[in-house]
Parts: sequence; structure tokens; C-alpha cells
Amino acid sequence: MKRPTEDYMLRGWKIAAWVLIIMVGASLIPPVTIGGVKLRRANIYADLYRYEEHNTTPSDDDALFDATEFDFDLEAVSQQVEAVQLAQADTLPHEAPVEYRWVVCEHNTPREEVIINPARYSSRLTKIEDFSENQAIATFCDSLIEADRPIRIAVLGDSFIEGDILTADLRERLQSAFGGRGTGFAPMASPLTSFRRSIKTQSKGWTAYNVMQSKSVPAPYNEQFFVSGWVCRPSDGASTRWEETTFRKQLDSCSTARVLFRSPKQSRIRLILNDSLTQEYTIEASPKVRQAVVEAETIHALEFQLLEGAAEAVGYGAIFGDKGVVVDNYSVRSNNGQAIFRTNATINAEINALWSYDLVILQYGLNIMQAGVHKYTNYGQQIEKVITYCRQCFPSAAILVMGVSDRAIKSEAGVETMDAIPYMLDCQRTAARNQQAAFWSTFDAMQAEGGIREFVAKGWAGKDYTHINYGGGRKVGWALFDAINYEAAKAVERRNRRLEAAKPIIDSASHLNQTLEPLTAGTPTLEADKALISIH
Repeated sequence: MKRPTEDYMLRGWKIAAWVLIIMVGASLIPPVTIGGVKLRRANIYADLYRYEEHNTTPSDDDALFDATEFDFDLEAVSQQVEAVQLAQADTLPHEAPVEYRWVVCEHNTPREEVIINPARYSSRLTKIEDFSENQAIATFCDSLIEADRPIRIAVLGDSFIEGDILTADLRERLQSAFGGRGTGFAPMASPLTSFRRSIKTQSKGWTAYNVMQSKSVPAPYNEQFFVSGWVCRPSDGASTRWEETTFRKQLDSCSTARVLFRSPKQSRIRLILNDSLTQEYTIEASPKVRQAVVEAETIHALEFQLLEGAAEAVGYGAIFGDKGVVVDNYSVRSNNGQAIFRTNATINAEINALWSYDLVILQYGLNIMQAGVHKYTNYGQQIEKVITYCRQCFPSAAILVMGVSDRAIKSEAGVETMDAIPYMLDCQRTAARNQQAAFWSTFDAMQAEGGIREFVAKGWAGKDYTHINYGGGRKVGWALFDAINYEAAKAVERRNRRLEAAKPIIDSASHLNQTLEPLTAGTPTLEADKALISIH
């Protein structure tokens, strides 16, 4: 009898189906540890979707960063800054000048009176928590509404604000509310300049070094970093042209530009304003940081040329501003805050002496935070050192710590908020409290707009659920502006109360003057009486 022909194709499909069922079932089993060995998840669709495993080791932040990078002699920093301050006070006429000023047009228009607009740009107000005894944020806001000069803000951070993300919108709102024009600081040269839309930078003849690679930077340039994170080595004929843009309001022009550089040996520079007017200077040799200041009614483009004397010279960048608010973006990718200790405290202090900061904002922590890690005590202690360092280099500035932003991971339950965030926020808030600085929660501000998942859904953040883009930067920048504007409104109330309290005294003095005026008319003054007595 003939055996029936078997359907091998059907059998093959059945085997494949069972294998698939078994593998799908295995992929649902969470990671387990057997005999001290951790077994990974069997994820058959890893190319399409990846779970981010919660790493419960280390249990704290010991292994998340190199604490030796934060080792620094803060007493030595204090002495360096004090030496700069003494040198500023005791400058002799024969010393080489630190400033070369080119006044194309006097620009002494008084700053307009600030009128607070209570309207908010975010759905919910996230307030600033000021832990300082001297109420530094209140003092900053007093200057913000009253000072007839530039109000300078430095934002130090990592890739979260790279390319002027967040700071472009914070700057726009602050300048619209409190006056000011210009994009703030722009480096002399950097491979990242094309990414930044708030200013166009064209450089040639410069070698740019980043502070995160300072150990591989040739001497002496590795010891000359400013908090910008960039130091540029020129060749003769090196040049940089900056051009303002219309990426945000108030950026297309300004009235003052300051080019920062060092010239240990005599050099010669040329400035070209708006591609038409030219001015040249011979720079005397000096180890100090110099600035070439240009004042004009409209600065739309500026070019800096190093004609000769490139040996040992250093270029930092230019600051574009006006009366009102100037916001400088100092982003350094992969920086957890430790890079500031690779900068030169003397150079930081010298630049601050040329144009001092009113507020320094610190945005760090995103790179340190890790799922499953719930203790950041060690990192918090390092942030306290960063605050102390900034306070020494920029003594007139209030310090504001930005709490870490919202971040999510992919887990078995889907996309969920990283469990480490509350612990990092507590670490940063504690550091601010211990150092009597101020604190603002970026996480809370993002939660008010739906959190990082909503940001990604609306195209305001990348699909890594970590980094915001310009859309997300606008939302966070507006929320931070709301917090500052809220404090500025209180500063206006304080000013009005002072004026109201002083009004009776002023009215009384005015009345007394009017009363005495008829009595003194036509009679000798007290000095005249004394003169008559002395004659007789």
C-alpha cells in the first residue's frame, strides 16, 4: 500500500509558528538574575523597539562621574580673583590699556521705563526659590527694572542649551520686556557655529579648542579657557565675521560689540563695521584680557582681523548687546559642571571686570542622571563647589541653579518618567540651599506643558525623550521668563512702596523751601553775613 505524501511545507509553517510563539513569550520575561549572573531580556524585535533596562547598580552616584574632576583649590581661586581686583584698583597710567574703544556714533539714549506686563507665556507659573540671605534674586530684579546700563546674564550648561536652544527665547522675552538688543556672546570660532541660528559666524585662520578636551590641548592654551568653553589659537591674518540675524526679535542689530582676546606680544588688529567702516589698532603687549569695543547706532555685522602678532595670542569671541538685557549662552557638550574647573579663574575674573555679570544660571545634571540611581549626594557636593567657584569669579552675580529637565525611558509599561528625577532635583535644590543660591525646577515647568512625552508628541523634543529642540526650548525659555517676570513685578511693587513712603518727606521739604523763600529774599545769606563780620 502506498504511503500518503506528507505536506512538508505545512509542517515547516507549524514549526515556525511555534518557534515564534515561544520567542515572543520569552521576550515578555523581564531580566532575571540566576546564580549571581544577570540574564538580559530576549527581545526579538530589538531593531524596532528597545527597552531601557533599569540599572540598579550602582546604587548611588559614585560610579556616574569622576569626582577628581571637581577637585580644585578654591582658596587659590579666591587669591587669583583678589589679585585681579587689586590690579584693577591699582592700574597705573603707563600700563598697557585693556580697552580699545571705537566710537562711531554716541549712543546715550536713556533706557525706557520698565512697565511690567503680567501676562504669562506658560500654562502654570513655576516660581524661583531664593535661598540667599541677601535676597540676591530680588537685588537682580531691582537692577532689571531700574539700572540704566546693560543687565548681563550668563547661562552655563550642557548640550541641552547648545545652539542657543532655550536661551534664544529667554533672551527674546527678556529684551522685549526690559529692553536690550543683540545675541550676547558668540565664540571666535567653533565647529558648532553652523548649528546656532541666532548669529552667523564665519571664521578662518583659527584653531578652536574645547575645554572638555583640555588635557590634549597644547600648552599654554590649555590654561587659558574662559567659561565659554572655547579658546582659539590664531595664525597671522586670522579673521572672524559675525552677522546678526532675525531668528528672534531684537537680534538684527545692536549698539555695542565687545571683542575679547589676549595679546601677550604686540599685535595689530583691524575692525570692520557693517562691511564698510574700518578701524585699526596697535595692541601693546600684556598678559591681560583685552576688549575692542565698538559703539554705533546700528551694528549689524562686525569683522575682527588679526593682521600680525599671532604668536601666543588668544581669541575668545564677541559680545553683542545694548542697554537692557544681554544673555550669553555658554553651552559645553557633555559637561556635568566639572569643565568650569578647567577654566582659568584669572581670565574669568578679568572678563567679568570688563563687564560684570548680574545673574549666572547653571544648567547641569542631565548627563549624570541614570535610571535606578536614587542617591546623588556626592554630585550635589560638586555642584556646591561649582556655585562657590562662580561666586568667586563673578562676585556681583546672583546664582540660579536650574533643576534637571524632564526625561523618559522606554520600559515594559511603555514610555515613563525616569525614576531618578525627584532625587536629582532634591540634590540640586539642596546644593542651592546650602550655598544660599536660588533654584528653579525645569522639570516642573515642563510638566506644566504635559512633560517630555507631550514635548516629543508635539515635535518639541527628540525621540530620545531627553533633549529638547528649538520648539521645546521656546516653552522652557518662556516658563523661565515668567518666573523672572514674576519677581520683577515684585521689584516694581517694592520701588513703588519706597516712593510712596518718601513722598511725605519730599512734600514737607518742598513746602519748607517755599516757606523760607520769602524770608530769605533780599537778605544776605549766612556766608554773606560771615563775610560782612570778617570785614568789620
